Amino acid sequence: MSTILAFAGSNSSTSINHQLVTYLTTQLKETSFELFKLSDMDLVIYSEDEERDNGFPTSISQIYKHIQASEGLIISVNEHNSNPSAFFKNVLDWLSRLDRKFLEGKKLFLLSSSNGARGGMGSLEVTKNMLPRFGAEIVDTFSFPSFKENFSVEEAKISNNEIKNEILEKLHKFEIALK
Repeated sequence: MSTILAFAGSNSSTSINHQLVTYLTTQLKETSFELFKLSDMDLVIYSEDEERDNGFPTSISQIYKHIQASEGLIISVNEHNSNPSAFFKNVLDWLSRLDRKFLEGKKLFLLSSSNGARGGMGSLEVTKNMLPRFGAEIVDTFSFPSFKENFSVEEAKISNNEIKNEILEKLHKFEIALK
């Protein structure tokens, strides 16, 4: 059985992207998963001086080990000004310094969500173009629009059936791609 590592690229304690990833893990049928919360990481901003003087943060080594132990990843990136958040970019900077090809051989289902109608499309596009540089194979992507209107936080599930059917079909195809 394949193992998936799932997380959101957000450091918000109330991240809608983490809520989306959490929901998707409950829908996995053919794989085991580990849900990781990046917002729990204690992480300084990357700099050459920081790396030279203090080495790699323990939290980066931990996420790296989790990535290496998985066959695939589900990542939902948040969006700040049409780009991935500085927090997520910082995580990528640290990981790429530890191992430039830290995603080598890993298949990814890449998502984004926002409360706007574009669903974080800007961030999704930037991340989709960036992650293959680190060895990732992007199997599929999905932009989840208008989160507050299409996701029931109280019930922790997608409330829009059209969106639900589309994203679950992509999730199933992702599971098949891991075999």
